Amino acid sequence: MNWRLTPLFAALLLTAATTLQAQTPAPPQTSENNEELRAGLKRFPEADTNKDGILTLEEAHAFIAKQKAAGEAAKSNGIKPSMVDVPYGPHARNVLDFWVSKSSKPAPLVIFIHGGGFRAGSKESSRTDPKLAEMLKSGMACAAINYRFLDSAPVQTILMDCAHAVQFLRSKAPDWNINKTRIAAVGGSAGAGTSLWLATHEDIANPNSSNPVLRESSRICCAALFSTQATYDVTKWESFLGTPEKSFWTEGEVPLFYGMKTLADLKSPEGSRILHECDMLAWISKDSAPLFMDSSQDVPKPTNRGEWLHTTQHARTVKKQFQDLGVECVLVQDETEPKPTVGDFLRKHLAGK
Repeated sequence: MNWRLTPLFAALLLTAATTLQAQTPAPPQTSENNEELRAGLKRFPEADTNKDGILTLEEAHAFIAKQKAAGEAAKSNGIKPSMVDVPYGPHARNVLDFWVSKSSKPAPLVIFIHGGGFRAGSKESSRTDPKLAEMLKSGMACAAINYRFLDSAPVQTILMDCAHAVQFLRSKAPDWNINKTRIAAVGGSAGAGTSLWLATHEDIANPNSSNPVLRESSRICCAALFSTQATYDVTKWESFLGTPEKSFWTEGEVPLFYGMKTLADLKSPEGSRILHECDMLAWISKDSAPLFMDSSQDVPKPTNRGEWLHTTQHARTVKKQFQDLGVECVLVQDETEPKPTVGDFLRKHLAGK
C-alpha cells in the first residue's frame, strides 16, 4: 500500500518528541510507553521497520522522511499531465490532473483514485504508476483526482467528492476529447474502495439541477481495484472477516469515520442512513459495473491492521455477490494461469461495442 504522511501522524510524533525533550532523564520513547506512537503503529504498521511489534521514535521519524521523499519524487518524476490542479469542487483538495489522449476521436477515460486511508495520499502518485503509461499508450485519456481527508470531512462526503469528479470530467467531454460513455476508475486501498463505490452506487445525477455538471451521470463502466475493502459500513466487517482477537480500530475511530461522536449515534436514523450510503455490498446490483480485483494479502485470518484492511476476503465477499447476480468480477488470486491483466480488462471494457 502507498501510504503518505498524514498531518495527524506528524502531529502525534511532534508531541512525542516534545515529551521526550521535556523529560530528564528521558526513557526511550516507543509505542509501549507513548500513546501517540502507539496510535501511529496501529495506523501505520509498516513504520515498524524491524517488525518487532514496537514503534520507536527513530523508526517513526524515518518513516515520515521516507514518505515525504516519495511524495516529492512523484511530483518531479513520471509522466507530466496536460493539465494540473484543475478544480472540480469548492474545497482546496477538490482538484485533478488530466492527460489528453492522442486519439483523433473521443477517447475512453481512466480515472486514478489514490489510496492512503482517507487521511493521506496524493494524485501525483499516479504519475509514476505503470498503468498510467499503459493506458495512455493504448489511446486512453487519463485523470488523477485528490479528495478531502477525514480531518475535514466524513467518509460519505469524501465518496461524494469522487462522484462529483466523475460528473465534472464527463461535463468536459466535448472540450477534452472524452468519450463520456466509456469511463473507468482505478485505485488502491481507499482508492479501490472508492472505485467500488462508484461501480455500485446509484447514479447521483440530478436532471433538474441548474448546474450542468450536476446533471451529468456519476456512473462508470468498469473498475480496477487493488487491495479493496468490501464495504465502508465497517460495522459489517466482522460478519465476513470474523471477530479479531483484539480491535484494529483506535478508540472512537469508527464513529469519527462518519463524522459522528459515539457508536450509539450510528444506530440513530441518520446513522443508519449514512451506513447504508457507504455500504457498497448493499448497492451491488445487476447494473453494477464489471470489476477487476487484485488483493494479495490472502491470509486465513487478519493478525494486524494492514491485513484487516486489505485481506483478500474483502474481495471474495464482493465477488460472491457479483457472481450471484451474473455480473463480471475477476479476482486475480482465484484465477488460473495465465493470470488476467488489468490492462487487458480495461481495454476490453473501454473499447465499447
